Amino acid sequence: VLVIDGATLACAAGEECAALFLAVARLCKAVVCYRSSPAQKAAVVNLVQTLEPERVTLAVGDGANDVAMIQTA
Repeated sequence: VLVIDGATLACAAGEECAALFLAVARLCKAVVCYRSSPAQKAAVVNLVQTLEPERVTLAVGDGANDVAMIQTA
């Protein structure tokens, strides 16, 4: 399981590191993003769907701020 906070996610999922981040995430059974913005959560789902279109994504949230992420998934 990959656990990543919002500040680290901002760098890891940025343009320069997105492919590497996805390569590491591919090795994990799950990716948990915490202390991240709704836009960051949605961006992670979008990144996977864009670079790995055959993959199935699941997004689970516990509040209204997770709507963008869930709708993207």
